[in-house]
Amino acid sequence: MPHPRLSVVTGTIDAMMQVCLNGSRTAADGVAVPLTPEAMADSAAGAVAAGATDIHVHPKTPCGQDTLSPRVLAQTLPAIRERVAVPVGVTTGAWAEPDPAARLERIRAWTVLPDHASVNWHEPGAEETAALLMELGVGVEAGIWSGTDGAERFAASPLGPKVLRVLAEVTDTDPSDAVAAAHELLSAIGSAHGRPVLLHGEDAGAWPVLRLAGGLGLATRIGLEDALVLPDGKRAGSNADLVAAGLAEYGASRAGVTRDRPGRPSGGNR
Repeated sequence: MPHPRLSVVTGTIDAMMQVCLNGSRTAADGVAVPLTPEAMADSAAGAVAAGATDIHVHPKTPCGQDTLSPRVLAQTLPAIRERVAVPVGVTTGAWAEPDPAARLERIRAWTVLPDHASVNWHEPGAEETAALLMELGVGVEAGIWSGTDGAERFAASPLGPKVLRVLAEVTDTDPSDAVAAAHELLSAIGSAHGRPVLLHGEDAGAWPVLRLAGGLGLATRIGLEDALVLPDGKRAGSNADLVAAGLAEYGASRAGVTRDRPGRPSGGNR
């Protein structure tokens, strides 16, 4: 299904801002991380009110572990959809189900389907997982991580032209190195089979990479999966706080690019 677009405050570009609600984080990462379906729904609603246009969530077992359980998805997805009207996606990461065959069995048993699901192309069974999701009508976000052979595998994949978008994930968390790593990753991905690219980083690398995405006009994401602190280093109180800060940082990056272009007025439309 088509994802909504968000006009960044500078007026220079339409860009998707995805919120990644929780990732593999646990209660040890703070009370702001939503771990139950109800908490995820509340957090999603706040993030969408702050400007998020798409949701990525890791459904959790009662003990807080990532899962592909049909029962858990059937609780989590409706809870979120009751509160928001934007696409909702889930992970299919190998840590949630390490065995590729068992992963496929879990997905086949889903009774409630997400709008999209991320598939990490460097993981065993990625092609089969993506093919099954497409067969079910679930959009595929192709996760291409820096420091892996994901880009090479994706370039050779016959499924590449059929994915919803590419998630270019910079795993280098050193803020002084993350931007260079992002450029290397984007170069490795190349044309990405002509699919849209969502660029993001994690932990201390999250904000520099988000700013780069703004400068390049790429979709991006932010949320408690990727960052626990705001750009000023203060602890984030919620996903909504991160989304609001992310939109401000993104908009400032776009405005800076516009100002630097010869013959274009600062903040002008294009």
